Amino acid sequence: MNKLYIISSGAGGTEYLSSEAKSALLECEVVVSYKKYAKELESFLDGKEVYMSGMTQEIERCNQAIEFAKSGKVTCIISNGDANVFGMATLIVELIDTQNLWDEIELISLPGITSFLAAAAKVGAPVSQDFAIISLSDRLTDINMIDKRVKAALDTDFIIGIYNPKSKKRIKPYQNFLQALKDGEEKIAIIASNVGRVEKEKITITTTTDLINQDINHPEVSMSTMIIICNSNTRLTKNGLVLTPRGYLKKYKLDGDLLHA
Repeated sequence: MNKLYIISSGAGGTEYLSSEAKSALLECEVVVSYKKYAKELESFLDGKEVYMSGMTQEIERCNQAIEFAKSGKVTCIISNGDANVFGMATLIVELIDTQNLWDEIELISLPGITSFLAAAAKVGAPVSQDFAIISLSDRLTDINMIDKRVKAALDTDFIIGIYNPKSKKRIKPYQNFLQALKDGEEKIAIIASNVGRVEKEKITITTTTDLINQDINHPEVSMSTMIIICNSNTRLTKNGLVLTPRGYLKKYKLDGDLLHA
């Protein structure tokens, strides 16, 4: 069968590229990618046919990857972070299913480390309880549904990972998000920009009050940013890291015995 990989390249740069993804890149004859991600993976693309396109051209890229695979070339399409987290996996699967190509193409999807998980690892242990991942991009999702999901996650005290907070032109969903934060108690917030891109990476531990006060002009919030809103149990450690306790020390003593046997 013709082979098509969906390669999750991780949070950014090449630091989070898995060994499985590297092996697939070596095997591939054709690489299809958003321009920015292809440039980050240049060292893996020597001697390969590379097809690149820009933002909002996802359908074109996916169709092109499918056509390359149908022609008999081992092909991959690159998806930043994890392909199943606002990535290319859903569109590739939908297109193959719509065109009924399952007997023609072997699809292999490889997982990756998202910026949510990478940023969490760098600031301590903020994500040990239930969490929700929400994109504020209303390009494909109705803004009213985004607002409902944000409110529901905040009302139920989820830790929340916010993707695609705002761009220069798209600010209304972020404004609504800030308004929702105003209605609740202050919580620890983590702003992570360009995660994995060593020279540009910046991670800041702050509060929801800071986000609210700086409104849409917060200098660290852009399309290259993801935000983690912690829950009511989250606190700072003695050395300034972020900790959301799982609850072990409410049930057990330090030696592991039950507090109330």
